[in-house]
Amino acid sequence: MNRSQKIPAAKKQRAPHRRPRTGTYQVPPTVSVFTLPPSPLTLPPAARRLDITARMAFSRSVVLDQLTILAPGLLGGSVAMAARARGVARRIVIWSRRPETRLALQAQPWCDAVADTPEEAVRNATLVVLAAPVEKIIEFARQIAPALPAGAIVTDVGSVKGELTRACHTATPATAFFIGSHPMAGSQKTGWENGSADLFDKRVCFVTPLAATDKTHAKATDTVARFWRDLGAEVSTVTPDEHDEIVAHISHLPQAIATSLCSFLAQKNPAWRNFSGNGLRDTTRIAASDATMWIEIFQQNRDEVLRALSKFQDELQGLHAAIANRDWPEVRTRLDRGKTYRDGFRP
Repeated sequence: MNRSQKIPAAKKQRAPHRRPRTGTYQVPPTVSVFTLPPSPLTLPPAARRLDITARMAFSRSVVLDQLTILAPGLLGGSVAMAARARGVARRIVIWSRRPETRLALQAQPWCDAVADTPEEAVRNATLVVLAAPVEKIIEFARQIAPALPAGAIVTDVGSVKGELTRACHTATPATAFFIGSHPMAGSQKTGWENGSADLFDKRVCFVTPLAATDKTHAKATDTVARFWRDLGAEVSTVTPDEHDEIVAHISHLPQAIATSLCSFLAQKNPAWRNFSGNGLRDTTRIAASDATMWIEIFQQNRDEVLRALSKFQDELQGLHAAIANRDWPEVRTRLDRGKTYRDGFRP
């Protein structure tokens, strides 16, 4: 064959077009997507939309022009520390009621400015976090409402959401947004001095919007959800009332049980405490929590807490009856069921 002759290039074989398998979740690289397929993890039926941080890697991060935090305690201080450590906000402004606290905050590297009043603190805010105790959050929402700039988003860290969310939503002007939050993180210790930049890492944070009436409210909800993800949390979006039912069982009931157990043992010989091992310590750790805070929570979520306590009393009575009747197979059934539930906790 003449060397000057070109050998025709082989035609590329096109791969046959295949339709995606049913159930396959595909994200086009040029499209922003903010909805997820159903999570393999499960909460109670009311909370099935658990958005895990790793599955949201494609979601845009939030970078706020100004993050304002009012009344920082353990949670509010940790929000500021985490936001600075992770570059979530360009500017962090804080207000605290006590002058001595405001003075101390001025020296913190995660605080850019300390305001003298809540109204001054929110004046140029992109996102406001109300980190006050539950009974003060509604009061602050009403106080700052006239000073909120157009488009500002207000959220909170309160552990009860039903009444609070509706009242704060009503107080917020039509040009701004209130989207409730509840990070399931904390400690028996209080105060911003005990805060930590990694307090929210791999902790669930509930975001509890009222039913969205338009796209702008949906965008505000998305901003709040992505804000908490950027702080390291795993976000679950539920309604305020669903939230209160869930936390009454998984947070408020355990507090009531731990406190009651310690209150009961306090009436026994004080020396017994010195004989206890890790079992009693682990079971009652949260009994050392602040009593004032928990009175407020029980007041705010009274109905759901009472329902949870009633159901738990039935469970305890069932165990009592099984032991009294020497029904050891029933006792084993309850022990095994409890162990299976505990073993199912995520690391």
